[in-house]
Amino acid sequence: MRSDLSLDEARRIALAAQGFADPPPRGDVDARLLRRVFARVGLIQIDSVNVLVRSHYLPLFSRLGAYDPALLERAAYGRKRSLFEYWGHEASLLPLELHPLLRWRMDLARRGEAGWKRIERMVAEQPRLLAGLRATIAERGPMAASDFEGARGKGSWWGWSDVKTALEALFWSGEITTARRRGFERVYDLPERVFPRAILDHPTPSKADAQRELVRISARACGIASERDLRDYFRLDVADARARVAELVDAGELARVTVDGLRGERYLARGARVPRAISSRALLSPFDSLVWERTRTRELFGFDFRLEIYVPQHLRVHGYYVLPFLLGDRLVARVDLKHDRQAGVLRAIATHVESGARKRDVQPALREELHAMAGWLGAREVGV
Repeated sequence: MRSDLSLDEARRIALAAQGFADPPPRGDVDARLLRRVFARVGLIQIDSVNVLVRSHYLPLFSRLGAYDPALLERAAYGRKRSLFEYWGHEASLLPLELHPLLRWRMDLARRGEAGWKRIERMVAEQPRLLAGLRATIAERGPMAASDFEGARGKGSWWGWSDVKTALEALFWSGEITTARRRGFERVYDLPERVFPRAILDHPTPSKADAQRELVRISARACGIASERDLRDYFRLDVADARARVAELVDAGELARVTVDGLRGERYLARGARVPRAISSRALLSPFDSLVWERTRTRELFGFDFRLEIYVPQHLRVHGYYVLPFLLGDRLVARVDLKHDRQAGVLRAIATHVESGARKRDVQPALREELHAMAGWLGAREVGV
């Protein structure tokens, strides 16, 4: 049997869907270009690790080149914000227009049916604490967890107090939202004091309609995807995702296809581009939406990617904070990076070129990209 698409075609479809077939922007990166990236990828995952730069700043650099991080700060936390924080893939920055599409998840959280088990227990067992914290924020204005007495937990970062857990439960339920960040700590406020009235007044779609649109966004962002990929993008349940995918197939918005060398069916988004070639060069966050689904990354790119932050140092293979390097339409290397802010050096602690990639092609391109990243970060030099 003949496959509908070659693996090379599927890989180029995926890259084009994520914006890597676009030419580099001319001139300064502005809010219009930022919105274009979010329109393509749907959301950007947030992560706290800051050994290089916090992860949510990297996808824009990977697609647009050097830009002012204040642009993203204003979009996420400014007076005329266009983004908001919520649980999309993981903790994510999402366009405000997606808020109505996630209210079904907020409703589940209010009933204690979404979030981590500890949060579900909090909703069931301590409703008075939740109500009291929300009332305090309503009265006093934006507050972080550390502003509340008794907010400090014990032990590690995850040793949350009841106050911190309750605030997270309120965040899951949409009762409070992120007004801004203090360092990396969320400062919470009421949605009605943060979001534009037009967003709050927008009708709430049914759960099925909202999930169908989320799968539609996922399909557009992936270009070509398995059912698992479409489900994972916004962390939908298996049964819900399967039903929404089937509906979009019936509507002609997704086409079932096969890819040479890959087992099982894939879904091709209507209007997905199939470039003849892709000329790209980018260092990718470990949490970039192009690579965050590790099975898909292995299938499309032959790139077995594992995050080793939580692996003991002596057992790490590639390093602590490793970024895949995209060149053309292949992932050709991985680099363990650290921004030594005190010394003003971007340190490439370890570089591994992939089997089958030619070092004479990879090394000059990687060197240029490292220097471009160093300039963006304000580092004076690159240490290899």
